[in-house]
Amino acid sequence: MNHDRYISPFETRYASKEMQYIFSEDKKFKTWRKLWIALARAEKEQGLAITDEQIAELEAHKDDINYEDAIRREKEVRHDVMSHVYAYGLQCPNAKGIIHLGATSCYVGDNTDILIMREALVLVRRKLLNVMDLLAKFARQYKNMPALAYTHLQPAQLTTVGKRAALWLNEFYMDYEEISRRIDSLALLGSKGTTGTQASFVELFDGDEKKIQAVEESIAKEMGFDKVVPVSGQTYSRKVDFMVLSALSGIAQSAMKFANDLRILQNFKEMEEPFEAHQIGSSAMPYKRNPLRSERICALARYLMIDILNPAFTAGTQWFERTLDDSANKRVAVAEAFLAADAILGILMNVCDGLVVYPKVVRARVMAELPFMASENIMMSAVKKGGDRQELHEKLRVHSLAAARVVKEEGGKNDLIERVCSDPAFGLNYAEVEAILKPEAFTGRAPQQVDAFLDQVICPVLEENRSLLGEKSELSV
Repeated sequence: MNHDRYISPFETRYASKEMQYIFSEDKKFKTWRKLWIALARAEKEQGLAITDEQIAELEAHKDDINYEDAIRREKEVRHDVMSHVYAYGLQCPNAKGIIHLGATSCYVGDNTDILIMREALVLVRRKLLNVMDLLAKFARQYKNMPALAYTHLQPAQLTTVGKRAALWLNEFYMDYEEISRRIDSLALLGSKGTTGTQASFVELFDGDEKKIQAVEESIAKEMGFDKVVPVSGQTYSRKVDFMVLSALSGIAQSAMKFANDLRILQNFKEMEEPFEAHQIGSSAMPYKRNPLRSERICALARYLMIDILNPAFTAGTQWFERTLDDSANKRVAVAEAFLAADAILGILMNVCDGLVVYPKVVRARVMAELPFMASENIMMSAVKKGGDRQELHEKLRVHSLAAARVVKEEGGKNDLIERVCSDPAFGLNYAEVEAILKPEAFTGRAPQQVDAFLDQVICPVLEENRSLLGEKSELSV
């Protein structure tokens, strides 16, 4: 590795090799050559003077790209597509005259971008499914464990550890649905020409519209698409990039929500992300167990959510049939959005595969707050014994405030139960009150909701994609 120049952290620390290759130059330029072959084959099928030998020559060199020739040529002509047309022609002297015939730069550039984004979305979806699978197992395992639920980050009623995991999972499921929609909606640009009118193909095929349409259909089929965009300028609409990155941003939002919740739970000592035997939490405080994975998720999520501004501005500033101020921005923004999403999902898989729960801490925190939450149940039990509801309500209010003062001002434990049991107005002994304080009785339908959600929504998706599950993610740093 070179240490004397900037190298993207996505390359060295975060993104997978698989995603990095999808956005590599090698992948891009090999795809260009596949598109040139598809164009030549389609044009031959519709009667242009292109031979099988020329196509075979193109096929023979589709993967052995002569980069040095292309780089040298680009320094002279300042045009990446024409530099690679030239380099391909050097390797295929008999076919060089029919390479890129009738096409404009966006024929290879934009069609390649769509092909690459689709492949990257498929990878994102696979990793997302693995995150969902891990969270589904966790939710099922802990569906019955009572835990404090919060509104405004203040203790509210109870939920269960599994129900909270189901909330995280539901947001990732929404992302899965959106990513799937984006994959299904992608269409190839096709062969539209310089301003989208296909004028060059009208010239090549003497105005035969059926042949022009057949060329485009053939290219799409060879590249694995069943549709092309129906109308365009020189490029596909840049709103497509915005929509794709918006779906990735959705994953970032869900991931940040999960990671922030986990960071708070780790502070409460109820749950933790994995912590390895030799991991160092702090250079100054050896006892610390910082949630570095969750913090990294939040950091990368913030980057990705902000990144969608790039394709938004790009889409809004495309003058007429196209302008080139999108190019430099687009090649950075789109690639890095996918690298960030890939990195986030890799960390998520690692975290969700090793979540730690501390049941005794969870229970202790529940029991510290439960007397307040159970006050209405206590009151109803006392009423059944002949107490006056209005009088008891007022007494509970006074006792609750006094117990809260002990906790907040004196640092003592919640003594509401002792106060109630010693007040003859309630007519309840300690055993009767304790019988009321069963956390499982205060979780509502949380366990049943988890089962229904998993059985009806998540499990069918996971079963349909069973062959993609079981992936592991090891973090390099």
